[in-house]
Amino acid sequence: MIKVENLHKSFGDLDVLKGISTEFEKGKTNLIIGQSGSGKTVFLKCLLGLINPDKGDVYFNGKTYNDFTVEQRRNLRKQMGMVFQGGALFDSMTVEQNVTFPLKMFTKMSRSEMKNRVAEVLDRVNLVDTNDKFPSEISGGMQKRVSIARAIVNKPKFLFCDEPNSGLDPRTATVIDNLIQEITHENQITTVINTHDMNSVFEIGEKIIYLEGGKKAWEGDKDIIYKTDNEKIADFVYSSNLFQKVRVAQREGL
Repeated sequence: MIKVENLHKSFGDLDVLKGISTEFEKGKTNLIIGQSGSGKTVFLKCLLGLINPDKGDVYFNGKTYNDFTVEQRRNLRKQMGMVFQGGALFDSMTVEQNVTFPLKMFTKMSRSEMKNRVAEVLDRVNLVDTNDKFPSEISGGMQKRVSIARAIVNKPKFLFCDEPNSGLDPRTATVIDNLIQEITHENQITTVINTHDMNSVFEIGEKIIYLEGGKKAWEGDKDIIYKTDNEKIADFVYSSNLFQKVRVAQREGL
């Protein structure tokens, strides 16, 4: 579990985060949503330890990051997996080499152990027989699955995803959403997803926080979001005609 208490962050005179408090639960897909400039990216970087907040605390399994020693922070980093917006695969490496990379960085596995573990995660994301292919030789959806395989190869306790559906068609995006959720449930990972994709909200939003102007303006889940009286989040989530119709139908019990 990740707990956030009263998180503040400013850059010069610009206040980006203004006292955010929330919890991200283990074994659930936790989504961060909000308009551009709402503070989502800075918030995610604070959770990752890439940016130090000016005030407030981030707790990992009950212990505040501020109290971690250098060695404890390094060990925590080993327990984190990251799926980047563009995939961030190494173009000059094969699929197998990309997925092996974290194992070489953070473990002392033998070559055969690494090979077995890579085969295991590639099978889990339905990418059998792609080991020797380069990123340029596979589709965008397959590249995202490689990125997920790389993120989970070290069996992380915490998984962070930054716009994992960026650039994907709706059908492939749903496949990626479901895969992330399945892996989260299977391994009881605390998964945090930064997204603009409203399909993801309704597909896998087991915990949703909506940021507005650096503050937490709403939190809940996909089953109650259509009931909200917060017009700003309603306008954001139901900005398209399709989702407006969904909201009406759900409220009328259709």
